[in-house]
Amino acid sequence: MKDETKTTGWAARDPSGVLSPYTFTLRNIGAEDVFIKVICCGICHTDLHQIKNELGMSNYPMVPGHEVVGEVMEVGPEVTKFKVGDVVGVGCLVGCCGGCRPCTAEVEQYCNKKIWSYNDVYTDGKPTQGGFAGSTVVDQKFVVKIPDGMSPEQVAPLLCAGVTVYSPLNHFGLKGSGLKGGIHGLGGVGHMGVLIAKAMGHHVTVISSSDKKKEEALDVLGADDYLISSDIQRMQELADSFDYIIDTLPVHHALEPSLSLLKLDGKLIILGVINVPLQFVSPLLMIGRKTITGTFIGSMKETQEILEFCKEKGVRSTIEVVKMDYVNTAMERLAKNDVRYRFVVDVVGSDLENE
Repeated sequence: MKDETKTTGWAARDPSGVLSPYTFTLRNIGAEDVFIKVICCGICHTDLHQIKNELGMSNYPMVPGHEVVGEVMEVGPEVTKFKVGDVVGVGCLVGCCGGCRPCTAEVEQYCNKKIWSYNDVYTDGKPTQGGFAGSTVVDQKFVVKIPDGMSPEQVAPLLCAGVTVYSPLNHFGLKGSGLKGGIHGLGGVGHMGVLIAKAMGHHVTVISSSDKKKEEALDVLGADDYLISSDIQRMQELADSFDYIIDTLPVHHALEPSLSLLKLDGKLIILGVINVPLQFVSPLLMIGRKTITGTFIGSMKETQEILEFCKEKGVRSTIEVVKMDYVNTAMERLAKNDVRYRFVVDVVGSDLENE
């Protein structure tokens, strides 16, 4: 490979978040690196937060995208896991320290020195850029093999949204069939939650503030029940009956209604990113030995597991495929929750050079 390889991505230049073509230099392929030609990339709510500097830590120019599926074009001399021609995935992380407790326990997503796929700095000092680009270079540790027969567009949402739901179910021993679970909020993560929990053999209830998504939840995604959180009578009927509730809401909301639904030792698993304090009254926890917890994306091991699981169970996410020239409109629609349920950018089929 040449000393310097350039690629074109779509980058935000400032907090307006408007994306436009941006050509940049990829880092050189190291001994354990994989050079990947991007096929497609999912759009996550985090991308929206980052391009608009809503978390207050954005660096520009920024190429977003962390649900990346691509083809291996070249490998470093010490790469053992992949070969040219493999279809692979890259998620939220591209680096970690390798020596801390989370890293040695194979939960590198909790490493304090983890390196994000974009809006971060790699060990060589170069800024990391994401999957809204023609190609990328990633350490083999942070690359997963896509099982044969899975379409790239279907796989993309599994690399963030899918593993984010799978990880707590896996970690807390909630994978067995026959459990009763609730999914609070039906966006990108919530819809994956319904599909994955159903595939595990759970009785799944979608919990929402209105009946807007009832038909979709029951008829399209296959949920068993639909509960409106303001329906006092039904909330009382279902009190103390859930093994777990996965809370995906990204806005401030009361926790008490969900806590009242949990049975003894039930778990309320917070997955929505909310930057204002949440509240609850302690007796609701104490009288049922209940737990409020949260997990963060998933490990590389869990990412590979969720891919194998979804292939085996035939799990198919609901996506809307768009070209890169539509990405700014897609971001506007995502801000209004106007997507069922994940946008995926067809990168390889897009003209990246022109707006």
